[in-house]
Amino acid sequence: MANLIAAFSFTEFMGNVWDALTSKIALIVYAAIILVLILVLVIRVIVNEHKRVSEIAESDARRQEVHENEQLETVRAELDRKMNKISLDVAAVRKSVAYAPYGAPASALPAKRAGEKTEGTEEVNEGGSRFYMLTEIDKEYENYVRPDYDDEIELKELCEEFRNFSAGKLKLYYDIEDIRRFIGALAVTKLIILQGMSGTGKTSLAYAFGEFLENKTVVVPIQPMWKERTDLVGYYNEFTKRFNETTLLYKMYEANNNEEIYVTVLDEMNIARVEYYFAEFLSLLEIPNPDGRNLDVVADRWEDDPKLLQHNGKLRLPTNMWFVGTANNDDSTFSISDKVYDRAMVLNLDKKATPFEAEGNYRKISATHLEELMTKAQREYDISDRNLRRIKKLDEYMIKTFHITFGNRIMKQIRCYVPVLVACGGTELEALDDILARKVFRKLESKNPVHVKQMADGVCAYLDELFGEDKLPLCKETIRLIEQNV
Repeated sequence: MANLIAAFSFTEFMGNVWDALTSKIALIVYAAIILVLILVLVIRVIVNEHKRVSEIAESDARRQEVHENEQLETVRAELDRKMNKISLDVAAVRKSVAYAPYGAPASALPAKRAGEKTEGTEEVNEGGSRFYMLTEIDKEYENYVRPDYDDEIELKELCEEFRNFSAGKLKLYYDIEDIRRFIGALAVTKLIILQGMSGTGKTSLAYAFGEFLENKTVVVPIQPMWKERTDLVGYYNEFTKRFNETTLLYKMYEANNNEEIYVTVLDEMNIARVEYYFAEFLSLLEIPNPDGRNLDVVADRWEDDPKLLQHNGKLRLPTNMWFVGTANNDDSTFSISDKVYDRAMVLNLDKKATPFEAEGNYRKISATHLEELMTKAQREYDISDRNLRRIKKLDEYMIKTFHITFGNRIMKQIRCYVPVLVACGGTELEALDDILARKVFRKLESKNPVHVKQMADGVCAYLDELFGEDKLPLCKETIRLIEQNV
């Protein structure tokens, strides 16, 4: 009986508990608890998200600050570099340090004036021209007498004499084909690019040519931070009231006073972007009339400025100066754009020549005579009609196959280059092979490499059919190199 009563009491108790748990009030309490939990969860998510956004913003702010500091340090370093350069230039003038551009006459050295202070660099120009070095050139050429040039030499003899001179006097050895290509390139454009492995004689070729002509080659080492023409030709310093004259500006002005052949080497030209610092030169060299090639130097002309500086502050780009750029292709350099390649002549120096015994002498040749020889060659060794027809057919084939056309500029360069190379001792097909490989087939590097590989055999077969078997080995080599790199 007691057990029955206990069981009944437990059942009644559990019923009451169930009624309480399922009552309306209990359900309201449950809903309130759930809402509170949801609210707590939402608040926690919002807080965490806000914290994450704050951390991201703080991280971005730190990165921005670091980036701005880096930019500030770069600008500060560049300003320090330029100010140091200005200080050194001013100090050189004030202290009469023996400084002059490479190959400059001794009289071009700064002369110390009586009573001039030499301490410090904060002094300004209190008299005299702002172009000290250029006005010294004017003085040098007041009584200039034209030297005796060798106006009898021919192009073939020029190539052979230059090669023998380099080997005999300088112990620099070059294949005769490379010498012919170098001389032929002078007839096409004022900008030549020498490419190849280190140690194959890119810089020394231009150097040797200057020695051969008894007019030393100017070497301008390109700096990675160069971005504008003032890095090449200098700038006017408002503080010192002088123009910061560079070696290149000095030589350009000097070249305008005579008929010498000037060669300027832009050493490691693609360590900075060529189309930045050399942009104005590229544009000027495209102007057909040499009298229209005038380079901006200053805003206007002053009364005591150099004689050849024009009224608008421009200087005529000398017609007797050629720029030779040496280019390396590695991770430390920029790729050279098609804009530069199209306006230049490219020579690949890929191997060293075999040493040989030879004797050669200096030859004094004027730029006027060199241009006359080139004009004469273009008149006497014009491209044959047969090869002109071949070029036209090749142009049509390249348009159809790769959407590449020769264009007016390339055709003009071919007509200038081929006759001069023939006059230097080469053959017409050798000249065509060289310039087509450098100017036309090089453009295949920018095309779909898979498509070029698929068409390689067909292009080589077409070249053999059109020009004769293995008559254009350089063109075929260019195609095969692209094919191998796929």
